[in-house]
Amino acid sequence: MPFTNGDFVNIDYTARRASDKSIVYTTMEKTAKEESVFEEGSKYGPQLIVIGKNNAVKGVEQAVKEMSAGQQKTVELEPKDAFGERSEDLVRVMKLQDFRERDIDPVPGMRVNIDGTPVTVKSVNSARVVIDANHPLAGERLIYDITVVKKLDSEKEKVDAIADMYVLKPDSVQSEKSAVKLVFGEKTNKDADYFINKSAMVSSIFRFMEEVKEVSVEEKYTREEKPKE
Repeated sequence: MPFTNGDFVNIDYTARRASDKSIVYTTMEKTAKEESVFEEGSKYGPQLIVIGKNNAVKGVEQAVKEMSAGQQKTVELEPKDAFGERSEDLVRVMKLQDFRERDIDPVPGMRVNIDGTPVTVKSVNSARVVIDANHPLAGERLIYDITVVKKLDSEKEKVDAIADMYVLKPDSVQSEKSAVKLVFGEKTNKDADYFINKSAMVSSIFRFMEEVKEVSVEEKYTREEKPKE
């Protein structure tokens, strides 16, 4: 049965360039290792798509919407349904000094954030840096091998999946009517990334779960005991 707007769906996929069949991304660790594209520290596992919320590549969401749990499908996407066409208007020149002032030593191929926009450094000379704000896959035709893993139905499954998007794992999730409560205990490393990801997670809960009107987060800390002398 096809999915409808608002459905939470977990998928696995492998994306390849249509031009040479090289992998650009896979959610599956086994495939990454077999194809020699495994990256240590990268997060592998099913990706959440919320139908109608535009949190996935347009063509992938359209394909998944017509699928059902357990189904596999291969689709070839034109740039307009993937990462868009390239625009030369998004390629510009910056002064090398502007990078130095940001404490960045640019090299070709580097991905950096400039005033909130992710860009790719294309070339560097003694005084100028050419940057490209196009997505690295803009203009590419891509082939996606998609497997629908499952549809998420319970509130806990949905919240856990959203948390997983931000590499967070709450100790417990409580959902009652329009309120959600999450608990992050001592095992959660509450570093700077945690606080950034927590904020993004809460925003995504409100974005994807329109029935939720209130989100509360409880954090538990334990004093580290000093060894007795």
